[in-house]
Amino acid sequence: MFNKGDIIHHTRDALGSILVIDYRKHRVLTFNSVFEQSKIDRRFPHLPVHEYNRAMMLPAAFAQPGHVTVLGLGGGVMVNAFHHLYPDCRIHAVELRQAVLDVALEFFGLPDSDRLAVTIADARNALAAVPDASTDMILADLYNADRMSPAQAQRQFVDECSRALSDRGWLVLNYHRTPDPEGPYFRQLKKHFAVLMMFRSKSNNTVIYASKHPFDALHSKDPLLAELEERLPIDWRKLMTKVNRL
Repeated sequence: MFNKGDIIHHTRDALGSILVIDYRKHRVLTFNSVFEQSKIDRRFPHLPVHEYNRAMMLPAAFAQPGHVTVLGLGGGVMVNAFHHLYPDCRIHAVELRQAVLDVALEFFGLPDSDRLAVTIADARNALAAVPDASTDMILADLYNADRMSPAQAQRQFVDECSRALSDRGWLVLNYHRTPDPEGPYFRQLKKHFAVLMMFRSKSNNTVIYASKHPFDALHSKDPLLAELEERLPIDWRKLMTKVNRL
């Protein structure tokens, strides 16, 4: 991976290496593995590059969040996108490693904004401290160098997310594989959420969407998707065709 790019920054903390690598037009954050934790186009840092990151934006077509919680900051891709898409939205990001936040600020265009608060903490502890029904959307992208955090796969995690979400809230999970729709994890989701959907990305990530409230489906030619495309050009219509309701 590294032989095609230039390592422009390397640091270490107690959890290991953090590298920033520049390619022709992209910049990548990696924890010294074959996996890219974050990837941006250096010209447009608010525009998600990875398909699964773009897919995680799709609930914005059904909701107007006043507050978004992002668990797992990385390079700040999701924070940047929501900060750009919704000028009045407040964002709370939780990141385990101070060094990752420092890199996001210096190299990935993380906004210096009154609308953004970042907490350095274990996501489980930070989530437990979130007041009931105080956020409209939770995006969970908890990964270490080479695997998803086990915390994100626990039923208690689903319970805590549901408690923190407003009555029309959305939970969006970047999952490293597709959980069994008949298994205990989905049963827990079904206890708390009215609608479940799934997106399978080209990289084999599975994005799971869970909505507290039923909503009407959008046709691919809906003017709302064209309007969103103007504000954040990620091909909303094509992405929406790959979403399956469970």
